[in-house]
Amino acid sequence: MFSRDSQSRDSEVTHDGDRQLADHSKKVSAEVAKPVERFSAGEDLRSQSWQIAPDLFTSFRYAWAGIAYAFQTQRNFRVHMGVGILAIILCWALNVGTVEIAVICLTIGAVLVMEILNTALESLVDLTVGQTYHELAKVAKDCAAGAVLMSAIVALLIAALIFVPPLWDNLHIYLA
Repeated sequence: MFSRDSQSRDSEVTHDGDRQLADHSKKVSAEVAKPVERFSAGEDLRSQSWQIAPDLFTSFRYAWAGIAYAFQTQRNFRVHMGVGILAIILCWALNVGTVEIAVICLTIGAVLVMEILNTALESLVDLTVGQTYHELAKVAKDCAAGAVLMSAIVALLIAALIFVPPLWDNLHIYLA
């Protein structure tokens, strides 16, 4: 089957790959382990974001920065936001009940949260694999995108259940 020479060459390649991975891990660990000086009054707080936020206001600023990043960089987040605003306007126009409005708001929130989580996961995967292709990175990104798609489909079903009856009633009024 295999000659001893090909087996030893294969093991050398494997050990070489392991050695390269270990070297890369050491570099990353060394960078992460570098001590960071406490920020001074004029220094950007964002550079310290890996640490625990010094106060509640800073925590909210970090959270808002994440939402703003998703809105500025993710087309689908903006699309979902626009559809959500249209759904709320439709609630008002159709004089939908309070419980139904709450369900619509929760559904919109769930889709937007899934989109933000998808963005975070994609960024984390990109940080991990860099410019290289990895099948598991593809799986992670596809599953996150699938979660967003599933939440959007469920949101459409909920919207149909809530909006179709009053739309149908209004249509009969105008046609009669």
